[in-house]
Amino acid sequence: MAAKIVVVGSANTDMVIKTERLPKPGETVLGGQFATVQGGKGANQAVAAARLGGKVTFVTRLGTDSFGRIAAAAYQTEGINLDFLVWDDAAPSGVALILVNKNGENIIAVAPGANANLAPDDVLRAEPAIRKADCMLLQLEIPLPTVQTAAELARRHGVRVILNPAPAAELSDDLYRNVDVLTPNESEAALLAGAETDLPASDLARKLRALTRIPVIVLTMGDKGALTLIEQEENLTPAFEIEAIDTVAAGDAFNGGLAVALGNGQDLPTALRFASAAGAIAATRSGAQPSLPTLQEVKAFLAR
Repeated sequence: MAAKIVVVGSANTDMVIKTERLPKPGETVLGGQFATVQGGKGANQAVAAARLGGKVTFVTRLGTDSFGRIAAAAYQTEGINLDFLVWDDAAPSGVALILVNKNGENIIAVAPGANANLAPDDVLRAEPAIRKADCMLLQLEIPLPTVQTAAELARRHGVRVILNPAPAAELSDDLYRNVDVLTPNESEAALLAGAETDLPASDLARKLRALTRIPVIVLTMGDKGALTLIEQEENLTPAFEIEAIDTVAAGDAFNGGLAVALGNGQDLPTALRFASAAGAIAATRSGAQPSLPTLQEVKAFLAR
C-alpha cells in the first residue's frame, strides 16, 4: 500500500532566469533562458512524494488568479489530493524569482501572497487526512503558527513529522517537541543553532540536537552527503557523483523521498539512500517541479 503523506506548505509559481553568474548587489547581469514553472517548497515536496509513489494530500492556499488555477491543475495531474486546498480571494498566488548560474547555484526571492494567509484553521479542517497519514512534511514558507498547529495535530494522531526548516527562522521549543526528523542544510542548521557556518558538520549536528532535542537530525551537505545524528550515533550517507545543473529543488526531492520511504516502513539508512538518489537526479535537471524524478527513475538510478 502506498505511503500516505500530508504536506502542509507553500505553493508558488517560479520565474527562472539562467545566467552565466549570479549578480552582486546593485549589478545587472544579462540572462539567458527564461522559464515559468511550478514551485514553492510545499508544492515541490508534495509533487516529489507523489511521483515517488506516495499518496499525497496537500494543504495550501492559492489565489484565484491564473497562476493559482494553473498550479491546481498541475497538482491534480500529479494525482495529489486537493480536498483541503483553500482558494484565497484576498491575495494573489505566491511567486518566486530565481536566478541560476552555470554551476547550478541559485538565489531566490519570494513574494508569498496567499501562502502568508495559510491559517491554523485551514490545517484543522484537514484533520481527517492527517489522522490517517503515515508521515507529515512541513517547511517554513507559511506562518509559524500554522506549522505549529500542523505538527501538534500530527503528533496527537501518532503521525511522524519531518520538518525541513527552510527558509531558516527562529523556532520555538513547542514546535521542536512535536518534530521527529529535522532536515536542515548546513546554513540553516547554523542559523537554528546560533553557530558559525564554518563549524564542522558533526559539531553542528550535535549542537542542533542539544538545542532541539529532536530524535533524528539529518544534516544535508550537498556533494558531501547527509550526516545523520540519532542520540549520539552519527552516520554519513554519501552523495552520489553527478554533474549538477540546477539545485533549486534537490532538497525538496530529498525530503519527499525521505517521507515516502519512511512512510513505506523502510529503515532510516535505506530511506536516506533513496532520498539522496531522488535529490541527486533533481540536481541534474532544470527547474523546480520539472526536475523531480519518478519512482521508476530512482529505482533505475539506484540499480546503476
